[in-house]
Amino acid sequence: THNLPPGLEYLNQLDRIIIHQQVELLEAILGTETSSKYEIKNHLGQRVYFAVEENGCFDRNLCSPIRSFTIRIADNMGREVITVNRPLRCNSCWFPCFLQELEVQSPPGTIAGYVVQNWDPFLPKFTIQNESKEDVLKIIGPYATCGCFEDVDFEVKALNEMSTIGKISKYWSGFVNNVFTNTANFGIQVPVDLDVRIKAVMIGACFLIDLMFFENSLDGL
Repeated sequence: THNLPPGLEYLNQLDRIIIHQQVELLEAILGTETSSKYEIKNHLGQRVYFAVEENGCFDRNLCSPIRSFTIRIADNMGREVITVNRPLRCNSCWFPCFLQELEVQSPPGTIAGYVVQNWDPFLPKFTIQNESKEDVLKIIGPYATCGCFEDVDFEVKALNEMSTIGKISKYWSGFVNNVFTNTANFGIQVPVDLDVRIKAVMIGACFLIDLMFFENSLDGL
């Protein structure tokens, strides 16, 4: 473990990661977007990391699902261990030049990998890349991301897209919770022996999926 990026040692023993968005009272009452804050937990519900989104009020309220952001992820000692950067890009599956790309650093300043959207006319598709931009895994979502009172699963697959090795799930947490607070609850399931850097990139992929497909309050029902 001495070769692991500082702060990622704990990910080495996890095969399931829970991401829970904390909803600000002002946002819940007025529907005004505030900086998103997340708790990242293990399967027992114990907090492992705390994440905060950084961007401007203009981006959050006018560019909402396509907004640029920096998410800083800190451990329980307050040490920043992962930085997630997303540039502002138009969000349209019909124009390949506008496909999304997200960069994950761990430790901050050192590239851990990338999440790259792949063009497909029907399905949400992404490629997980390492620090050298070499393809590692694929993520393939469902045709419809409206779960209709059930979880929505994005399958994590090998590069040949034949075998499924995990998933990113948007948990359905109830009508009141989704509509009136727009909270996000996600689970990431991956092999326990997956490189911790790629696990960090999977966390970044989860944030990107949340903004692209579940930012609007009725999504995920």
